[in-house]
Amino acid sequence: MTLDVGMLGYRFMGKAHSNALDRLPMFFPDAPETNRDVLVGRDEEALAEAADTLGFDRIATDWRDVVDEVDVFYNLAPNHVHPEPSVAALEAGTPVFCEKPLAPTLEAAEEMATAAADAAVPAGVAFNYRFVPALRYARNLIRAGELGEIYHFRGKYLQDWLVDPEAPWSWRNDEEMAGSGALGDLGAHTIDLARFLIGDAAGEVDRVSGHLRTFVEERPVDSGGGSLESDGADAAETRAVTVDDAYSALAEFENGAMGTFEASRFANGYKNDHAIEIEGSRGSLRFDLERLNELEVRLDGNRGFETILVTDADDPYVEHWWPPGHVLGWEHLFVHENYEFLSAIAEGSAYEPNFGDGVAVQRVLAAIERSDERGEWVSVE
Repeated sequence: MTLDVGMLGYRFMGKAHSNALDRLPMFFPDAPETNRDVLVGRDEEALAEAADTLGFDRIATDWRDVVDEVDVFYNLAPNHVHPEPSVAALEAGTPVFCEKPLAPTLEAAEEMATAAADAAVPAGVAFNYRFVPALRYARNLIRAGELGEIYHFRGKYLQDWLVDPEAPWSWRNDEEMAGSGALGDLGAHTIDLARFLIGDAAGEVDRVSGHLRTFVEERPVDSGGGSLESDGADAAETRAVTVDDAYSALAEFENGAMGTFEASRFANGYKNDHAIEIEGSRGSLRFDLERLNELEVRLDGNRGFETILVTDADDPYVEHWWPPGHVLGWEHLFVHENYEFLSAIAEGSAYEPNFGDGVAVQRVLAAIERSDERGEWVSVE
């Protein structure tokens, strides 16, 4: 079975997923075969160049022309472009893989999830950190009861790419296009990992107290086209930043466990620091994305934390790669999620994380925003 792939978007995520499709036949020989059929974008010249680089047969400048012609549709466009193409593809019976957060608003995300349920085909959302071998290992420990009753979850995601106030405005700084800033872009990953890792033990996030902050209120427009919808404005022009630059939130899970979530694009010196800590009645664990092959674990009977290198052949996904001790990298996560998603399509089986998971995360994001607006704890609807 060969799956014809249509892909909307060809920059950062387009490269990551195209690279994953390249790697699959070599390292996951049981994965479905794929044909990179059509690459979709707006700039025909740039699109043609990207299609040649990424290995696509043809290009299209309108997603409406392709969603019913392919076997799987990747929606890697900016957040405000997630709902309409994804729903159209699902209504045509085409499986969809969509970037996160699922949509700019909870209402739009719920509409997408409804379309996915009605379509009864796989609809995946790109929470790629679920596919870190060390985090899969951590989840297995928690589900086996090794940490006991869960008391605490804390997660932070820190970057510094907006520290410079002269960094140009982009769609990620606009509420209508992005929905939110660090909250949705980074916080969505942390909240999904909380659900993935301790959801069975602690339940869903029940209520939150959130705080959002915008440090730089306007940014210069990149006259060279750096902003998504640049109109050739003079370099001196600025546009308002209408999303958060950073957020923090306290959370309570259904079992009473305490949670803290935090993300910032203003954390000077941090490039992509996504760290997770979980404490339970019998043990604790720590993980840092910048050391993604390692998991620190403290179980009953141990005085301190043990650092486990999760690169053995019997660790999740590792048997497909290198000899023990030969570490994996960030790009391997995309291979793992593509393997699982494409296999679900070929086998007609369920895939997680799906649009339902995307909506569950979106409900927490929306609650954090409501809490910030009201200045009080709010329940997750």
